[in-house]
Amino acid sequence: MMPDHYLRKGSAVNRARRSVPRGIREPVFAFVTALVFISSCSRGFAQPAPPGWAVDKVRVGVLGLFHPRQLTVTAPEGQALVVHAGEEHIVLEHSSGVHTANVRLSGTEIVLQSGARTVRAFALTVAGRENEAADFVLAVPGKIARHYRGTLEIRGEVGHLVAVVAMDRETAVASIVAAENTADTPLEALKAQAVATRSYLASSRGRHRDFDFCDTTHCQFLRDPPAPATAVAQAAEATRDMVLAYEAKPFAAMYTRSCAGRTHTPAELGLPAAHYPYYSVECTYCRAYPVRWSSRISAEDAAMLRSSNEPARLRTARHLGWSTIPSNDFIVKRENDQILAEGTGQGHGIGLCQSGAKAMAADGADFRQILSHYYPNTTVVSIETVADSFSHQHETVGPADRALVRRQTVKPLLTSVAPK
Repeated sequence: MMPDHYLRKGSAVNRARRSVPRGIREPVFAFVTALVFISSCSRGFAQPAPPGWAVDKVRVGVLGLFHPRQLTVTAPEGQALVVHAGEEHIVLEHSSGVHTANVRLSGTEIVLQSGARTVRAFALTVAGRENEAADFVLAVPGKIARHYRGTLEIRGEVGHLVAVVAMDRETAVASIVAAENTADTPLEALKAQAVATRSYLASSRGRHRDFDFCDTTHCQFLRDPPAPATAVAQAAEATRDMVLAYEAKPFAAMYTRSCAGRTHTPAELGLPAAHYPYYSVECTYCRAYPVRWSSRISAEDAAMLRSSNEPARLRTARHLGWSTIPSNDFIVKRENDQILAEGTGQGHGIGLCQSGAKAMAADGADFRQILSHYYPNTTVVSIETVADSFSHQHETVGPADRALVRRQTVKPLLTSVAPK
């Protein structure tokens, strides 16, 4: 499951690009939140670009936590990869005897080595023979290796390499749901998570300057794509193109690992309101089986901490580590020269509670009932249906009404950093 956090998401109504403030996410098991609003703007209305939710590809920055100066790209058995670097290209394939390329940063250049060949360039791309999405393994030598399906771009920044995988949104959904859940999660809970995850991806594009999302809890966890026969893959396929909508508009759905018995609203945590207001709902499972935690911190560090205040929790987490204060439900008391913080829950506690959803599914609830419970007054809609409505709206609107349509279409959306 993904840790809680608020994600910024942006939906685009035209080609104008927006930049969004970036939060910082840490280790894999951290829980952090960041909440933002993104407003879209239009330059011209004659040929409007589709909103972010109508785009079926996402660009994910991967392995950025490692700030790598060196990466390896490997073609799996039976897969041919073509690496383009400047005017050069190299084919990676087991049958050729060369199936791995080493990439390292040298000053402002990228040095690519594969077999006997060495190529220098400022950026490189990796795809299938026809420039299509392909399976590949990307690794930070000695630290981590991951399997992806999509196309890869690597470029250099000051001091490190940046790797971005462009993938089909449904591939991203399945990969995120697999990362967010355990093997014993019931199918209906996986389906609910898939819809929430897709809603987040569809409505929160452009969270980072050079790509849409990262692969940490700052946005959403992303790991290897699941095998087709797995429950996660089935859940993603069964809910294909389904997203949550409020007042007929898709929104970025936030979710949390464990809500401590009742979910929060943004206002309760000192966060701004959004297009979807969120509601505080009872969570029977977390009320009965709360996740308890405690941390000892110095009085100086505790000075910046406030209970039920997400911005204060974020400041403390950035200073002391994301797992120090894993939720907003806590009390503090002094013990000698230290402060003891004791609390329940994991994450910001807004939206779908992953622990509660799992329990509801085990008791027989289907994914629509789960979503209806944690996101009251919303509907599950097809992205295609919403996109068709958007296209029809822009085809039929007259010049005198364009400004009005622009205002109605471009509303700020609340996004989750990692929906948790």
